[in-house]
Amino acid sequence: VQLQASGGGLVQTGGSLKLSCAASGSIFRINARGWYRQAPGKERELVATITSGGSTNYADSVKGRFTISRDNAKNAVYLQMNSLKPEDTAVYYCNAKQTGWGSGLFPDYDYWGQGTQVTVSS
Repeated sequence: VQLQASGGGLVQTGGSLKLSCAASGSIFRINARGWYRQAPGKERELVATITSGGSTNYADSVKGRFTISRDNAKNAVYLQMNSLKPEDTAVYYCNAKQTGWGSGLFPDYDYWGQGTQVTVSS
């Protein structure tokens, strides 16, 4: 599975950005997609996830501001980010989880995109 993220950039506080993540390869193995971020000097943290059934989960810090969605026809996942704050500044990584197949078939595995920089100026 290959992931290609895009859509990052520089925006002022209160602005919006939309990230996209296109997937290719053995998509059928993937059970959940999501976005993580890593700010300088900090560990990578979960931002939002969406399962193959459409259930979503958000970090408390982004609830009400960010929305994750997916387009199955395009094998794409999106992250709409509104009301951006300087503390949202980070490299954002798209993720795809391969899980639940059993180690004898397809072991649990996390696929990562290359990361896209989001910078929010104050």
